Amino acid sequence: MIHGLPDRLKQLRSQHGFTQRQLANRIGVSPSIISGYETGERTPSTEALLALSDIYNCSTDYLLGKEKTAPSAVLDAKGLNADQLQALQTIIQAIKKD
Repeated sequence: MIHGLPDRLKQLRSQHGFTQRQLANRIGVSPSIISGYETGERTPSTEALLALSDIYNCSTDYLLGKEKTAPSAVLDAKGLNADQLQALQTIIQAIKKD
């Protein structure tokens, strides 16, 4: 068992308003497996951790306890090309300077 993972998973599921059944359907497992994750009886597979990090918009490092705080904001940059990503980085850096 990974220390803190069960509580973190339960908290995130609750914050996002999912039931165990809804979350299970989203990642393709049974609700009893989600329950096992949240009680510490089971450890999510790598694939499940990646799916959960996508659903919750957080890093796997946060889920695993390597990062102590959840990100305050997450930008979905999927589908942007290299030029668009660079433009977004430039805008973010300019905003941080202000």
